[in-house]
Amino acid sequence: MRTRRSATLVFGCALVAVIVILAVASLVWLPYDPADTSGGRLASPGLPHLLGTDKLGRDLLTRLMVGARVALAVGIGSVLVGAALGVTSGLAAGFTTRWLDDTVAALLDILIAFPTLLVAMLVVAVRAASIGTVALAIGLAMSAVVARLTRVLVKRVLALDFITAARTAGTSWPRVVIGHVLPNIWPTLLVNLALQLGLAVLAEASLSYLGLGPPPPAASWGRMLQEAQATALTAPLGAIAPGVLLVVLVVGVNLVADGLRDVADPTRRRIR
Repeated sequence: MRTRRSATLVFGCALVAVIVILAVASLVWLPYDPADTSGGRLASPGLPHLLGTDKLGRDLLTRLMVGARVALAVGIGSVLVGAALGVTSGLAAGFTTRWLDDTVAALLDILIAFPTLLVAMLVVAVRAASIGTVALAIGLAMSAVVARLTRVLVKRVLALDFITAARTAGTSWPRVVIGHVLPNIWPTLLVNLALQLGLAVLAEASLSYLGLGPPPPAASWGRMLQEAQATALTAPLGAIAPGVLLVVLVVGVNLVADGLRDVADPTRRRIR
């Protein structure tokens, strides 16, 4: 059982590492300029364009590498925004009075009822589309989910006997949060944030597919899919390649989250 759990985590890390390598490599080297259209329209894979070109003559491998960078930048940025807002508001809700806690819980339920993509579209529509704007929009949308989970976890920890003992001993609330609450909730939060990373990547691809993602010359897998759908039959690699990389990243992140869940939850370790 331990071997199976380790294999899940290792395989997930390996899939994510493929995308990370592409993204990091794009920072120091690219086969061509992302906006270079001199490659010829819909060139077949081979030399000098290993994966061919798109309908505008841009190198496909170059755009895939830049797309990996965009996907990770937006995904990680969204998770950081969602975690900062969600954990902070969740902690605050966990320590408020009963009526205020109920009010916050109701507001979070209302926010969660709105689809993440819809909230992100509204934010992007207000601000000019960019990598930062998309990350902010998706992070704001996911912060309600993180906040609700944090609130539930905080309430659960505060009901334990050792919290009462700590308060009886004169420990201040800030020290209780830092020394007792956060160490007991971070494993579950880490798993949830890993899952949110996969959802953020899908949300970015969806926004880019709809034309609301980072504008050109920034390449996005979602925009590549949208641009390649008209030539999917004559040049299928232009649609297959970004789709495969998107699946690899999302599946890899989900496998990592599953592996982290096994590590963080001793109950699951005993059940399996």
